[in-house]
Amino acid sequence: MSEPGWPADGAVHRAAAVVDLGAIERNCARLAAELEGGAALCAVVKADGYGHGAVRCARAALAGGASWLAVAAASEAAELRSELAAARLLVLGALTPAELDLALEVDADVAVWRRGFLELVRARGRALGRAPRVHVKWDTGMGRLGERDPHAVLGLVEAAAAAEDVELTGLWTHFATADEPGSEFFVTQLERFVPLADALRSAHPDLIVHAANSAATLVKSASHLDMVRCGVAVYGLDPFGVDPLARRLEPALELRSYVADVKAFEAGWSAGYGRTWRAPEPTRVGVLPIGYGDGVRRGLSNNADVLVGGRRRPVVGTISMDNVTIDLGVAPGVEPGAAAVLIGSQGGERIGAEEVAERLATINYEVTCGISPRVPREYVRT
Repeated sequence: MSEPGWPADGAVHRAAAVVDLGAIERNCARLAAELEGGAALCAVVKADGYGHGAVRCARAALAGGASWLAVAAASEAAELRSELAAARLLVLGALTPAELDLALEVDADVAVWRRGFLELVRARGRALGRAPRVHVKWDTGMGRLGERDPHAVLGLVEAAAAAEDVELTGLWTHFATADEPGSEFFVTQLERFVPLADALRSAHPDLIVHAANSAATLVKSASHLDMVRCGVAVYGLDPFGVDPLARRLEPALELRSYVADVKAFEAGWSAGYGRTWRAPEPTRVGVLPIGYGDGVRRGLSNNADVLVGGRRRPVVGTISMDNVTIDLGVAPGVEPGAAAVLIGSQGGERIGAEEVAERLATINYEVTCGISPRVPREYVRT
């Protein structure tokens, strides 16, 4: 056994997010193989690959069959371009003039949704000596960027097509409720989008029409069109917040730490700020050197489990910035240095990001996006 207080598994960090690139590659291969009508797979790697690491995950996604990469910000596109010279990049989000310049300089496609922004794209493209590629966004019900009026959308598409200093590349929308089983609004949005999209695709045969996120991709092949934009499914997270394994998705990330100390508690002794938990009887408490500064949300105080020794151990007391305390019970067997898993598998037990999200009343990808930069990402391939 290693020296007490040091990780017994040889880990070199107080905490680590271990990302399986093989799982990402296999998830993309599975998604790409099931797309209808030759649709392309666009892997969404914004927010540092949903907390998994954008560049490494982008490479794995491309190896698995993705042919496009999507991000929200120009800086994200620039990071990818510095490592992936030939990748097709699409920036989905709003851009300031300076951000637009950066996106165009790194040869990314950009979204347009208003005539004024199209004119700005044209002007900045002329200044940079290139014809930007644009994807017109139609707000079919998400209520964010995009024209709601289909006639305005048609006018914007035709303006982009007629302009010699931009290249009309895509038409797209985004679903608000595709991750809600049986949603009628999802169907309504698709029914709004497809007729005009088909008409414009007939008029502009090279137009790439895309709408589906991970949820839509998995449940409705009619939404696949020319391309799908998958985010959470790429990382093996279930877009419906249930069990990814039931949908043949492989979770790619595990959040690990270790037991730095084990303390004997008498009945009535407390752990953590505010004394929110007091031992009801004599027990042993383990201290993990990880906390909300690492992305283990304070809302999990007295409201989560950690895997140690192949068993679930309840979080007790208030989670602090740098420490979590867990109840190990009176039975011996766990000593300082034992490996701890906050998200992932150990022995026959598993804690998914979906379970953590349910306890926090949020979504699984907020959980992975919230793992802070203080936690090193370690990459494996299985």
